[in-house]
This record gives sequence, C-alpha cells and structure tokens, in this order.
Amino acid sequence: MSADAGEQRERVAAVVADHPRSLLAWQALGDLGRDTMERYASYRVGYHRGLDTLRANGWRGSGYVRWADESNRGFLGCLKGLGEMAAAIGETDEAERISLFLLQLDPSSTG
Repeated sequence: MSADAGEQRERVAAVVADHPRSLLAWQALGDLGRDTMERYASYRVGYHRGLDTLRANGWRGSGYVRWADESNRGFLGCLKGLGEMAAAIGETDEAERISLFLLQLDPSSTG
C-alpha cells in the first residue's frame, strides 16, 4: 500500500470512527483495506449495520432493496464486497449465498 493509499485509509477510518452508522464509510473502508481479511471484516460490519438499518425502517427480511435508491448503495456495496472477499478466502458457500441475495434484493441492479 502506498503512502497516499495509507493516508486515505486513515482518513476514511477516522470518518467511520466519527460516523459508525455510515454504510458508505464502511464500504470505503472495505475498499481501502490493507488485506483481504481487513476488507472482509469492514464489509461484514457494514453489511450487518445495513441489515439493522433496513429492519429499523420496516424491512422484514424479504423484498427489494434497490440500487437505484441511493440510500441503499452503502449496504449493497458492503454486501457485494463481502461476497467478493468471501470468494477470495475460499468461503464458496457464503459467496454463493451473497450472490443470490443480491439478485433477490435487486434483480435489475447493475451496481
């Protein structure tokens, strides 16, 4: 990781510390992770915080969560990143479940 990338990661980590409910910040932290496991962990936290947010807003575990709605993008981005990292570490079952879940949440997504 270059110094610039390290500095960028530190800045994003500070945003996450100040705004731990920001799913876009968790996604960015995952995107900037120093290794696969750090990325996996950041995306997983963002995913779980996203589920909490969806449930607090009335989602009951089924139904669409569309990419077109900008407020969903942090959650969906974390979920997509989590699936990619699961595949990278050999968690094939998890990666497949996440891929199916993303398709169920938004069949028309190009995000």
